[in-house]
This record gives sequence, C-alpha cells and structure tokens, in this order.
Amino acid sequence: MSYQDGIAALNLEKTKRIPRTEYSVETHWPLINAVTGIKVDSQSTENIKIKASAAFMKAWNYDFIWSILINTQIFGKIRTSMGHAEYAAEGTDYNNEVFCPFKDPQDVLNFDPWQAYGKIDIIIAARDFEEHYEQLCQKFPDAVNMTGIYVTCVSGLIEIFGWDMMLMAMGTDPVKFGDLTNRYCSWISQYFDALAQSNVPVAMIHDDIVWTSGPFTSPEWYRTYIFPNYKKLFAPLIDSGKKVIYTSDGNYTQFIDDIASTGIHGFVLEPTTDMKYIAEKYGKTHSFVGNADTRILLDGTKKEIRNEVERCISIGKNCPGFFMAVGNHIPSNTPIENALYYNQVYEELSKR
Repeated sequence: MSYQDGIAALNLEKTKRIPRTEYSVETHWPLINAVTGIKVDSQSTENIKIKASAAFMKAWNYDFIWSILINTQIFGKIRTSMGHAEYAAEGTDYNNEVFCPFKDPQDVLNFDPWQAYGKIDIIIAARDFEEHYEQLCQKFPDAVNMTGIYVTCVSGLIEIFGWDMMLMAMGTDPVKFGDLTNRYCSWISQYFDALAQSNVPVAMIHDDIVWTSGPFTSPEWYRTYIFPNYKKLFAPLIDSGKKVIYTSDGNYTQFIDDIASTGIHGFVLEPTTDMKYIAEKYGKTHSFVGNADTRILLDGTKKEIRNEVERCISIGKNCPGFFMAVGNHIPSNTPIENALYYNQVYEELSKR
C-alpha cells in the first residue's frame, strides 16, 4: 500500500508503478486465507475479520480505499426494501424482506423529502464526515482514504421508492418526476454542504444513474434533471478544494462528458463504460479507476485473464491518474487460483 502513489495519481503525477484498488474481495475469506495465512471465515470474530482484511489489502497493495458514509440510514423507515440476493460469502447478505411504503405512482410524485426527513444539523454532519475519515485513516494509514455520499440523486430515489414504483412514477409523468428529483436534490444538498465544510481532502460521490445496457430513460431527461443538479451539489465540494471522485455502476459512456462538465476530478467505472474514451479525452486532466471484468476472473483461462489485465493497463499506463481495479468487484465465488493469477499479472505489468 502506498499513500504516496495514491495521492500522486489523484494529483495527476505519474508514479513508477500503476496504483490499484479492489472492491468486495476483502471478504473473500478463502482467498484472504491463502494470501495472508490467517485462518478466517464468515463465522470468525469481527476482530479477526478486520485484521485479516487489512493484511490482505496490504499484501495486494491497495493505494485507494473506496468508502462513503451517507447511505440509506438517512431515510429511516420511509424507504423501500427490494430484498437482496446472495452475494457475500456463505450468503450472509441474503434478504427476502420486500416492502414499499408507497401505494401508487401518484403517491411517489407527491412525495416531499423535506417533510418526510426534515432538516439536518450541518455542523454535526460535517463532524460525522470527519470522524468517518479519521477512523479510516487510522485503519488504513498507508492508503488514500475518503468519505462521501452514496445516495446522491438517482440512487437515493431508487432506495426510497424501489425500481418498480420509481419507473412507474417516471413513466406516468416524467416532468412531475423531474420536479420530485429537484426536491430530493434540494434536500440531499444539506449533506453536500456538510461534506464541503468538513476537513476531508477526498470525497467519493456515488450515483447509479444507468443500467448495464445504458440509460433507463431518455438522455434528455438526465440532462434536464440530473446533471444540472449535480453541478449545484458538487460546487461546494469543488470550491472547498476537495478531490471529488464520481462512481456509477453500469454503462454511463453516453454521459461521460456530462459528468466531466460538473467539475469532478475522477471517474470510477465498471467494464461496460468505455474506459478508452475516458483515457483519450480526460486521461491528462482526470483520474480514473478500472476496469477489468470480473466475469473473466470467474470463468476465464489464464490467457484470458492476462489479456484483460493487459487491455486495462495498455489503456491507462500513460495516464498519470489511472488506478487498476476489477471494475465490477471480485465476489467470494471467484476461484482462488484465478484471483491469485490476476494479481500476479497486475504486479508484473504495473511497472511504468
């Protein structure tokens, strides 16, 4: 792990090695056991899990720790539960509880987050961001840490209404749903103001604005209601001098330029988004993280894994802000030998 390499990349200073990060693999207990020698599984104590994960992240040389603070907890009980399929080791994240507090699309279109959730104390929220960041710095002193917001706009609407009710309301009246989006962004701006006031140098902003196939509604709707709100939300962060890093799952290739225009400093992306376009147009002005495809680690041959790492590094190697990562996570069912080989190839090719 190297804070120096991570912060240099965020500052667009080319390092001798390509820095990296990963997601979810910190709970792939058989792999962690193989790499660190620490005996750990899903039934181990939290202290052992934390120790083993930290040792693994150090062994795999993470330079950047993706993290946020503000998530669905801010919605209390006024939110939808869509359940959750098994993803984590031994299915510990499985959830079959499904409910929605909204009766119909009109109920959604009339929703007022200010009335439902109220005002927050900006000073306390800023302190919470600082405490979260400081805790991570103590836990991972040798990497770039951050705090941030997960439910920026679209992700917040998904978590409140659920996909089904949200899409029905949007289809019923796109303009009124846009007005609702504006109300939500007005309310969530409190957290952006608090984050801007905090003494934190790197802010992670997450918003899943698309599906794997791309936009789920017309691009014009995004450009009317999403990106203008982004500019308003992000402006205090940018004005405060923070590095603002943006994450969305899915294929947001069509909106790369729109996102860049909001003033963000870096992109985090999955393999479906065109990293080559980002490198060619923004590789000297922005950092970016990605974007090997986990499906190749799951089912590919060694040759295919090597080709995928070579693809990513050939795109990013000459860009000072490039971080290597498997863009769509390394889940716990990834074969150990494939994950180890992926890391071996990365280490081999990471020297500039």
